Order: sequence, then C-alpha cells, then structure tokens
Amino acid sequence: MPKNVTSASNQNDALFVLIKSLTKSEKRQFNLYVGRLEGNVDAKFFSLFKFLEKLKVYDEKVIIKSGIVSKQQLSNLKAHLYKQILISLRLNPAHKNIRIQIREQLDFATVLYQKGLYKQSLKLLDKAKNSALDNEEKNIAYEIVELEKVIETQYITRSLSNRADQLSIQAKTLSQQNVTASKLSNLSLQLYSHLLQNGYVKNNEELEFINRYFYSKLPKYDFENFGFREKLWLYKSHLWFSFLTQDFLQSYKYASKWLDLFKEDKKYINQHPVFYLKGKNYLLEASFFVKKASTFKEELTLFEDEVEQKIIPSNTNTDILIFQYLYSNKLHLHFLEATFEKGEYLVEIINKKIEQYRNRLDNHYIVMLYYKIACLYFGMGKNEECIFYLQKIIKSKNLGSAEDLQCFARILNLIAHYECGLDYDLERQFLDTYKFLLKMENLQEVQKVFLNSIKNLSDIFPHEIKNEFKKIHAELKKYENHPYEKRAFLYLDILSWLESKIQNKPIALIIKEKSNYINK
Repeated sequence: MPKNVTSASNQNDALFVLIKSLTKSEKRQFNLYVGRLEGNVDAKFFSLFKFLEKLKVYDEKVIIKSGIVSKQQLSNLKAHLYKQILISLRLNPAHKNIRIQIREQLDFATVLYQKGLYKQSLKLLDKAKNSALDNEEKNIAYEIVELEKVIETQYITRSLSNRADQLSIQAKTLSQQNVTASKLSNLSLQLYSHLLQNGYVKNNEELEFINRYFYSKLPKYDFENFGFREKLWLYKSHLWFSFLTQDFLQSYKYASKWLDLFKEDKKYINQHPVFYLKGKNYLLEASFFVKKASTFKEELTLFEDEVEQKIIPSNTNTDILIFQYLYSNKLHLHFLEATFEKGEYLVEIINKKIEQYRNRLDNHYIVMLYYKIACLYFGMGKNEECIFYLQKIIKSKNLGSAEDLQCFARILNLIAHYECGLDYDLERQFLDTYKFLLKMENLQEVQKVFLNSIKNLSDIFPHEIKNEFKKIHAELKKYENHPYEKRAFLYLDILSWLESKIQNKPIALIIKEKSNYINK
C-alpha cells in the first residue's frame, strides 16, 4: 500500500489515533482503570486495546484475523473502547482542569438532588458556583443557578427571605453576560473564517464590507462590567478586524491587550493555555509585520523562557502549538535580522517535529513552515534547497484556504530557478505559474507586474539585464505602501531581491541594511 494511503487510513480512524496519542502514564492509568473493574481485564474491549496499541498501521482485516472480535461486532466494540478510554482520561489528574472539576461538582449535586437530598445538593452547588464565578466560567455558573432555582421550588431553605430574588437577579446578570460573550465570540469566529477564506481586504469595496460587517455585529456593551472572558473576545474581534484590514499597528495593540489579561492574573495561563499561546503568536506576528525587531526579539526570548520554565501547561495540544509558534517565529527572527545562515539548524528540528506531530498537524501549518524554510534557503543563496521545499507546497493537495501561499510559492520558485540558471526549465515553470495565477480571482497588481516582467528577462541581452531589473523595481516600488497591494511583500520580499541584483550584493546584506536603518 502506498505510504500516503496508509497515513490517511491511520489518521481517519478516531480510535486508533486516540490510542496512539496516549502517553505512557495515560496507558498505565487505563490499565489500572480496567483492572479496578472486576472481570474487565479479560474483556474483549481490553484485548482490542492491547492489540491496537501494538499495531503500527490501522487495518481492519488484521484486527478481525486476530480472532478478538468478529466483523459484525467490531464497530460496537470500538465505540465501547473509545468511551472507556475517555472515561479513564477524564479521571487522570493531568486532565483535571478547573472546568472539569466544576462540572464534576455539578454532576454530584445533580445526583444528590435526584436522591431528594436537597440541602446537600444546594451546599455543593453554592461551592461550585463560587468557583465558576471566580474562574470566569459563566456558562457553567448559569447552569448551576438554573438548577438552584429548580431545587428552591421544591425545597425552601428559609435561610434567606430574598433567596428567590437573589437567584433571579443572578440568573439574569449571567444570562446577559453570556449573550454578550457569545455575540463577541461569534463575531471573532466569523472574522477569522473570512480571513482564512478570502485573505486580507483587496480593494475599497471589500474594506467597506468588512467595516459594515464588524460595526453592525459588534454588540453594545459596558466595558466596566466586563470580566476576563468578555474582554478576551472583544480583543480577539478587534485583532481579526485589524488583520483583515492590514492595520498591523492595531493588531499589535490588541494582541498586547490580549496578553495583558493574562499578566494581570496569571492563573488564566493554566486555565486557558491555548488562548495564551495564540495571543503570544499574534503579538509576535504583528511585531514582525511592522518590523519592530527589538520588541519581537524581546517577546520571543520571553516566550522561550516560559517554555523552558514550564510556565505554560504541557499537553499534546499545547505542545503542538508551542512547536508551531516558537519555531515559526524563530525563523521570523532570522528574516528580520537577515541572519539566514544562522537559522539553518532549525530546518532539521522542524522536519523532525513535523514527522512527530504529522497526524495532528493541519496541512496548512505544515506547508507554511515549508514556505518559511524555503525563504530561509533563498536568503542564504541555496536556491536548489529552496526549490525542494517549494515543490512540497506546489505539489500539495487540499490546501483550500492557502491560495495566497501557493501563489507566492510559485513566484519564488520562478525566481529560484532563474537564480540557479535553470533556463531550460524556466519556460515550463513560467507557464505553470501563469496558468495557476489565471485561475486565481482578484489577482494583485504586484503579481501581474512581476509575472509579466520576469517573462521578458529571457529575451534580454546580458548587458541590459541590470537596467531591466531597475525598471521592474521602479514599477513595483510604488506598491510597497499601497493599502491593499502591500500584503504581497509580506509573503515575498521581491524588492530586496531586485535591489540585490541591481547592486550586485547578496540579498541577506540588502535586508540587513534595511533592518539597521529601520531600527536606528
């Protein structure tokens, strides 16, 4: 069976992927959990677990051939095993976050209520509610208040004469806060989705649409009554809005506000490590886009220190995000400082990490890392290595939202072929790139100008080529600060490449000179 088919089968079976994701301690926990259930050690579901644990590639024929289960029973047995593993993971102390603990208390209180032990149930609910409010878990807090109201209709405590009024007011306040948070989270999600599907705004019409959409969907709110959760979703919404409109200074501002929430109360780093990591990444990304080199370096160093000191909770999810964000931004630092050769050591580490996490990494993130590695090699003048990684992107399937990335990978591929002197292949590469760009909607002027210009280079006499580079540079330079065209230079520093050809200097030196000038 071809390797890619095997990988797809492996990835598509949820139970097999879950088992392969278990750590040694989680497997040990499951063995203990099954052992505590009398008669389960020899049960079929446990035999299936031990078999799948040793299996390298998921194959139903091999499973059925083992004699553990018949073909007709396999689906039900897999579902039962999946459920038992989840129960075991839920019991694992490593997964006992505050939300699970509060929900557990709510479950216990519900059991007590169903047994008619109203006073005990209310006592447990009050404790769980205070914990939920302290930790900004307002959706669970609302559920708790609603159950308290149900119990109060059957068991009047008489401890407080205004108990009914208190619960009603609390329910109304929580409901309003939850509605506001929901509207803000919906807005944030819709803006993020729009960015993935359509990229940055490309013209005045799109800008007007995004402005109308954002301000019409932004709910009315009283900031003074906002807690951590409401502020977080508000800042997220503004961040995506600023990214869409390419206002990267605003992106930096709201990413900073986002992280300030965690600095004000560090307990939220443990409770919401994913949000914290994403905020870190967006702050670094915005710093990179506005070329705040000193700020970028400072924040990246702080990020590395937090990872080394294990300030950010470690689990499979956070480990993958730390890999993506830390190494992507390590590459960015070498781009900012034009120290491409010093960054080459990262390539081997990134490739090993990609293999380690391949079944759980979105393909978009993988090809994004490949593109950045290609840019690293291009900056070093190692164009054949650059082409190798670009081909991984060009040949990649199911990229969907990464059309821009495909576009610039193909343009950089053309430049790298030109630099390598691979003239015999340049015409074919040009035709392939031209066909791809023709299929793209809303092709940018930068892309059109560059493509037409590089096509003409093959017809230019050697002694005229520098003048031709100057013409192309002059044509593209006017788009450098264009509100909609400037995004092209975020992906590919065409101007620095042209300047390197005109001045007969390495591209790394050109970028370094610019960086030194900006950061004086």
